[in-house]
Amino acid sequence: MRDDFTNITILGGGLLGGSLALALPKPDGAPRVKLWVRRAETVKEAEAAGIANATCDLAEAVADADLIVLAVPVGVMPGLVSAALAAGLPEGCLITDVGSVKQFPHQAITPLLAETGVHFIGSHPMAGSEKTGITAAAADLFRNAACILTNDDHVAGSEAAALDRFWQALGCRTAWMSAEIHDSLVARISHLPHIISASGARISLQDPAEGRFGGGGLRDTTRVAGGNPDMWAEILIENRRSIAAPLRETIEDLREILASLENGEQESVRQWLTTAKERRDLYQSPIT
Repeated sequence: MRDDFTNITILGGGLLGGSLALALPKPDGAPRVKLWVRRAETVKEAEAAGIANATCDLAEAVADADLIVLAVPVGVMPGLVSAALAAGLPEGCLITDVGSVKQFPHQAITPLLAETGVHFIGSHPMAGSEKTGITAAAADLFRNAACILTNDDHVAGSEAAALDRFWQALGCRTAWMSAEIHDSLVARISHLPHIISASGARISLQDPAEGRFGGGGLRDTTRVAGGNPDMWAEILIENRRSIAAPLRETIEDLREILASLENGEQESVRQWLTTAKERRDLYQSPIT
């Protein structure tokens, strides 16, 4: 990574952007890392967290950059890319992102880069927390996380290989696929579980005071429901076409267990639970 990118700029000072700024190796000054944030108070929070070279000046942030990482909500990305180009984003720079959907960034960003000499490759590190903001940033956030990369625009293999090495140097396990396949995959393994967790919190905690009687099951199944509603509403709307099918499957699955309970069919209930247990037992989580 040190040889591939010498000037890295992160645009966005939330959890992922702040964690990247902390994680990138820089004891000897290589690579040089800048963090752009919108508000002066976030600059102070970044400095308090141990992040140097934070600024609100976009022109200063993008000057000399050979890698830009968009760490802002996906809907904001096109406007920010346009602003970065106007601020002097260098020709030959590679842009990537950390967004949870991939079809929209490819469709919205690529046309902005025509004839600029700047290219875009999508990235999605499967790392995060129900906590938000730069104060929750952690240098080890990306360690052993999957990172899915999308190159629908067929950017040169050398740039793709360099970006692959970038994420691997941060401790990620990389994989490549199309943006469409990515969005379908994360709809099932990431976005649907968030919806299920949120529904669990809505139903189980109608009286939040009753939560004091709950145990680990309640805590664990509702944890991600504590995520930022604004951020997750945007993610779910952006990926709504891919989410619809697994969500319908979930509704049908719940109808199945409901019918078994209403009919007192213990064996059907056992089989329903057994299928769930067998699939969960086969799941090898990389996160420890």
